[in-house]
Amino acid sequence: MSRRRSPQPTDLASELQPISYVWETPNRRPRRAEWDIPDPAAPGRLTPAMRAKLERIVRRAPEVMVKITGRTKDVAHLKSHPAYITRNGELDAETEQGATLAGRSGLKDLQQRWEDDARLDDKRRRDGSLSVNIILSMPAGTDAIAVKDSARAFAIETFGHNHDYVFVQHLDDKHPHVHLTVRSLGHDGKRLNPRKADLQAWRERFAGELRLRGIAAEATPRRTRGRVRKADRGAVLALRKRKITPDVDRLAREEILREVRGGKATEQPWNARIRSRQDAIQRRYLDYAAELQRAGTARDDALARQIRQFVKDMPAIETRRQVLKRELSDLADSRRRGAEHGVDADRRDRRGDERSK
Repeated sequence: MSRRRSPQPTDLASELQPISYVWETPNRRPRRAEWDIPDPAAPGRLTPAMRAKLERIVRRAPEVMVKITGRTKDVAHLKSHPAYITRNGELDAETEQGATLAGRSGLKDLQQRWEDDARLDDKRRRDGSLSVNIILSMPAGTDAIAVKDSARAFAIETFGHNHDYVFVQHLDDKHPHVHLTVRSLGHDGKRLNPRKADLQAWRERFAGELRLRGIAAEATPRRTRGRVRKADRGAVLALRKRKITPDVDRLAREEILREVRGGKATEQPWNARIRSRQDAIQRRYLDYAAELQRAGTARDDALARQIRQFVKDMPAIETRRQVLKRELSDLADSRRRGAEHGVDADRRDRRGDERSK
């Protein structure tokens, strides 16, 4: 894809759109952070907070993961999940009060207390959740103590004033992570019901706690890094691991095969929107690289070069549908080459037989 040359008016900073566009989350009501708020006098100028975030992004600071893994909706599940995350009492857990629950006795105390509280909750709908289960994770090699300390601080700041919770760190995986289970019913009588904006705010908060402890961390949406494909759901990954084709894969392949056999490619409307959005993000990066280079300082020039390299290294825009289409095309080509190779081998064998007669 061709790169657009950034215009260079007399005062580019006064005409630039805020850089925060590149890391905005696709939420209807995103929560504003300090790096999203432009300077009122010059909206196109990088504030210190914006610059710090931009530097972390182009230097590829590790991305945090904050994921809701499920909700418990009955007492039996509410009791079984703490047993699961503590390995049935083998791992110590910590509560919102800072108390450590050790061994099976500590686990049973927590289970009994939460069971008693759940049975007193007579206003909960039948399908309402009793708790929300969350994982906070960092890439392999991250200091595990810093991850646990950051998760503790995150839980205190996010839930400690209103919700009971328990968390446990797991170190038996290459990615250091913490399981956090939060009781849905708050002390104020309101229930925890996180939305997309909440999840992004949680990611930002967890990343901030990690940075306070000296760990480079960021919490940007995929599109900030030039990626457009959503991560596959855990259930889908589990089926693939067991060599079972998930329905979502089967239906997508069937649709593409019908399209290919019909000889007519269908352009999905969202593909054009994806390309337009990613083009706008890349232009915004390059415009700010041009403005930084105009400043003439060594630090600004170095950041401008990093931004341009970051944009250059962005992956090609490829949706899941496009990946499947390419995989099916590669498979068809492979089978055709195999068939041609088999025909050639048969011909050689027949010629050899004729010469031997």
